[in-house]
Amino acid sequence: MGFDGEVWRVRSGEEAVGEIVIDDVDFPWLAGKFTVGPAYGAVRELFARELALAERDDEAHRQEWEAAYDEIRHRVSLFSPDGPVPEFLLHIEQDRAWFRWSDEPFTD
Repeated sequence: MGFDGEVWRVRSGEEAVGEIVIDDVDFPWLAGKFTVGPAYGAVRELFARELALAERDDEAHRQEWEAAYDEIRHRVSLFSPDGPVPEFLLHIEQDRAWFRWSDEPFTD
């Protein structure tokens, strides 16, 4: 699908959280090597918590996961090579990141 080698960026305001170089495509998911940026330290624990809750995948923890992910969406933005992405689901673990996105905002 032409995504291999693309560089996607994660930002917190004007600060770089990191970059993702795409090396695996299982559409709609993209994955790649994550390189930490200067603002990653401020959100590292948030991504760790979100992923731990997502891996539990039970109804008892769904609200906690949603709250954690809402905080991620509030604190970071995802940018494709063409610009900002309106909606996304992003996971970061060590030097790997995987995500899916939408060109249109989700409706509630």
